[in-house]
Amino acid sequence: MPARQQIHIILDNLSAHKTALVREVLEQNPQVRFHFTPTYSSWLNQVELWFAKIEREVLARGVFTSVADLDPKFRRYINAYSVNSRPIQWKYSDSLRRICTNEFTATSH
Repeated sequence: MPARQQIHIILDNLSAHKTALVREVLEQNPQVRFHFTPTYSSWLNQVELWFAKIEREVLARGVFTSVADLDPKFRRYINAYSVNSRPIQWKYSDSLRRICTNEFTATSH
């Protein structure tokens, strides 16, 4: 990465992401910015579940000789899955926990 290019990382509010060691790494890399999702934000959990499903149903059960071999099998799975996929309809009623700017940088703790 070019030194001046910013890197934005979205994380959940796990306390491990806010340790002194993490703060030290961020201080040494000011182009890296963490953005935390609100507590109990289900959308990030859905992304994690999607990747876990791919791991279980494609990677763990497959035999691949190379990345070139994996690619068409991976794409075939995603295309088949997408045929019956539906958007998630989120409802969020707790106005006290709505998404807000909650950035964590070397200067904010």
